[in-house]
Amino acid sequence: MSIISDAIQAKCLAFGDRVIKLNDYLLKEAANAKPAYKIIKGKRVYEKSVPVYLQSVSNLCNQLLRAGTSIGANNAEACNGISKADFKSKSFIALKEARESLYWIELLHRNSFIDDRQYESIYGDCEELVKVLHHRCKKINDSE
Repeated sequence: MSIISDAIQAKCLAFGDRVIKLNDYLLKEAANAKPAYKIIKGKRVYEKSVPVYLQSVSNLCNQLLRAGTSIGANNAEACNGISKADFKSKSFIALKEARESLYWIELLHRNSFIDDRQYESIYGDCEELVKVLHHRCKKINDSE
């Protein structure tokens, strides 16, 4: 790989690391949440099902984990592609996954699973990755 490709891959890996850590943090926070219960005849009766908000954060985390870690995998495949068409295809998939990650991060923030500071930090990193990948994809299209 070239120096630029190595730098892009390093950004992808760093972002993937952040997504994994955020996923672990959010799932740990959700697991530590007190289970929902009702008071019946003066006694606590815990709900047997998983509260909906725990299902939500788990599903959102899973989507972000899949999209966020997929960016680096597709970028690596692009850089080791067997043809220009393969390079182009995987590069555009990496960009698509980065944009999808922005969406999941936005949903986590809008639903108060991450605070403003966390949001601004990881969203900014993802936006930077989108810009880098977009620039590369634009160059690929311009060269045709």
